[in-house]
Amino acid sequence: MRNIKITLKYDGSKYRGWQRLKDTDMTIQSKVESVISKMENEEIEIVGSGRTDAGVHAIAQVANFKINSKKSISQIHEYLYAYLPQDIVVTNIEEVEPRFHSRYNAISKTYMYKINNNKMHDPFSRKYATHIPNKLNVDNMKKACEYLIGEHDFSGFKSSKSKNKSNIKTINHINISENKDFINIKINGNGFLHNMVRIIVGTLIEIGSNKMQPEYINQILESKDRSLAGPTAYSQGLYLHSVEYKK
Repeated sequence: MRNIKITLKYDGSKYRGWQRLKDTDMTIQSKVESVISKMENEEIEIVGSGRTDAGVHAIAQVANFKINSKKSISQIHEYLYAYLPQDIVVTNIEEVEPRFHSRYNAISKTYMYKINNNKMHDPFSRKYATHIPNKLNVDNMKKACEYLIGEHDFSGFKSSKSKNKSNIKTINHINISENKDFINIKINGNGFLHNMVRIIVGTLIEIGSNKMQPEYINQILESKDRSLAGPTAYSQGLYLHSVEYKK
């Protein structure tokens, strides 16, 4: 069996997330598996580095699958490019060692959240950024991020649907940058709980709106109480930016 690693870029606007579902084929995993299975004339399962929720995009999602095909890497790539929907593109493909696992071998992930901070929304980016019309205090948002860096119990920043065995995660760094009307928030960590990034962003937006002080992050972490954190930010502003592996 050959182990094939792929990197995907996708527009998640019309999909119900990454993970295959029983009641619909409108997931990224289903679409990719369908094309690979037709190529191989047998059922093929792909494993993603992690799940993205409905409406969430990816710049560099990583997945792997095992096949017996004699097709070359370039032939497989060309087939996937030809038959996948136009909002899903395999940007890189390579054959890797049999033991490589896109989820278990990942050492960190980076998510990016995009905010349109103009008074008026932009019709061309409305599916790809969250519109916050009031001017955000980015300096306070940056101060708040300092409290999130390091290893913490992030129970206060997880959805009730989270099924992780441990709520202890490490955030390595957070970068907030401004580009004209847009604010980009990049969060890198060794793993994330369900909706953790969107709840962190929702809390940072509350802080940027002067509804919370930056140091309030400590209270949320210490209390482990989800109700103290901000709302879950909308999905359309979130991107799986990259997945990092040991070299």
